[in-house]
This record gives sequence, structure tokens and C-alpha cells, in this order.
Amino acid sequence: MSILSVTAPLLASAQPSGAAGGILSIAPLILIFVIFYFLLIRPQQKRAKEHEAKIGAVQKNDQVVTGGGLMGKAVKVTEDYVEVEIASGVKVKAVKSTLADIVPKNVKAAND
Repeated sequence: MSILSVTAPLLASAQPSGAAGGILSIAPLILIFVIFYFLLIRPQQKRAKEHEAKIGAVQKNDQVVTGGGLMGKAVKVTEDYVEVEIASGVKVKAVKSTLADIVPKNVKAAND
């Protein structure tokens, strides 16, 4: 008598059958997705919406930080572009969606 012939009936009786077995096998995946949604996806979507609202509200004379790390003053704001003065007389045109942050007015640059 081999080990397989003894353990085969035990293994067959331990497995749930039918639809209950399918649901129980998918339940851990669903639980993992729910955990990821509440811990990773939802907070990231919230931050993205806040960032989009902040960038959409940029106005002339706001201190902005570009995606490349340049800090300057918004001189001209259009629907898609922002003209940023990074030094006296030096202006660059940046795509509005690439702005990283809007700095509060009371914060000065590190080299000032």
C-alpha cells in the first residue's frame, strides 16, 4: 500500500466543492485588492486631485517650483502655460501641468 493511496481520500475530503470552493479561493485576492485600494490607490488619487486643483489656481506673482526644481515667480499665466521669472530678466515658459508646487508667499528661496 503506497502513501498516495492512503492520503488521496484525505486530500479529497479537505477540499471544499462547488461554488463555495471557488469563492474561497478568490477571497484572499479580493481582500488584498481592498487593502491596496484603501492604503495606496485612494490616498494617491486624493493627492493628485489636490495637486491638480493647486496648479489650476496658480496666479500671477505666485512663487512656483517647476518639475525640474527651479523656483521663480509666475509672471504670465495662460490656460496651458506659465511664464516663470527665475532671475531678474530671465523668464522661462513652462507647461502648467509640470509645476511641482506653489510656495506660500512668506517663504523665501534658500539663496536669498
